[in-house]
Amino acid sequence: MTPDTPDAPDPADHRTRPRLTGPALRLTVLIGEQDTWHHRPLYSEIVHRAHTAGLAGASVFRGIEGFGASSIVHTSRLLSLSEELPVAVVVVDTEERVRAFLPELADLVPDGLVTLDACEVVTMAAPAGTHEEGKRTS
Repeated sequence: MTPDTPDAPDPADHRTRPRLTGPALRLTVLIGEQDTWHHRPLYSEIVHRAHTAGLAGASVFRGIEGFGASSIVHTSRLLSLSEELPVAVVVVDTEERVRAFLPELADLVPDGLVTLDACEVVTMAAPAGTHEEGKRTS
């Protein structure tokens, strides 16, 4: 680019991307709450990498009970000593963008379960700062 030419929009910058609606792909990563990546919670590492990659959204959901490949049931019930509760990291974006993100998970999730599901985005929250805190927009 020349100094007179404005920089191209950064595809990872959500402010320059149109809002996601219509057909999409949902990536779900099922891991344990205590799983880490370089002393950081694995779920946090996945969310931050998804954000850096410019994906439309990611959320982490903490399970109250579940089991995986080990067949050991982990639960949050009061008398249980389990601290390894299930965690689901859910990422939604276009199929192309989600599939491009999959290699990021190859080293991060050697023991978890990764699934892909077709979905449809009906509505997406407005970008931060577009409406007053605590008030709904029409």
